[in-house]
Amino acid sequence: MIATLLEGNKRFVEETFEKEKEFFTVLAKDQKPTVLWIGCSDSRVPVNTITQTRAGEVFVHRNVGNIVANNDWNLSAVLEFSINHLKIPDIVICGHYGCGGINALMEEDGDDKYIPIWLNNAYKAKERVDEKINALHIDMPHEQRMNLIVEENVRLQLEHLQEYPFVRKAMTDKKLKIHGWVYDMSSGEIKVVKNSIAGQ
Repeated sequence: MIATLLEGNKRFVEETFEKEKEFFTVLAKDQKPTVLWIGCSDSRVPVNTITQTRAGEVFVHRNVGNIVANNDWNLSAVLEFSINHLKIPDIVICGHYGCGGINALMEEDGDDKYIPIWLNNAYKAKERVDEKINALHIDMPHEQRMNLIVEENVRLQLEHLQEYPFVRKAMTDKKLKIHGWVYDMSSGEIKVVKNSIAGQ
């Protein structure tokens, strides 16, 4: 696979880079993305492919379960750079159905050490969905329940995002909107689960 990646890069240089050299030369001098995408690390959710965007248009941060954790210095730096320096006006948190991270919320046994700690940041989404299901006294199919947890996790991470003071300030100043989406691998479509949120 490593050789395949390097061969792919050669084809990219020959078939794309050389033909669009002026575009990439300008891009090399500066970046002006207009969206920060916080998504899952899942290899089946390639941002530029599913949104048909070009290099330089989307600033991307990905992790297991598209989580916004306030103790994640990596994400904190990405947010700070995006808002304070790149002046990005829109942040999208995008989950996806069939997420392995969300499925792992159900697994209580195993040898993993770091994954369960990380997923504590999404556990409240599972609790919220299960509370609603229990209140309705219905027996919901597993896949449908998991899809609801995926959607609720996006809403939860939007809440976590707004716990950053500089995010709230940018929203209050009408310089930032945040959006909640879910990607459906079975159809290729993006579903809006939370309409854009702007400052009050």
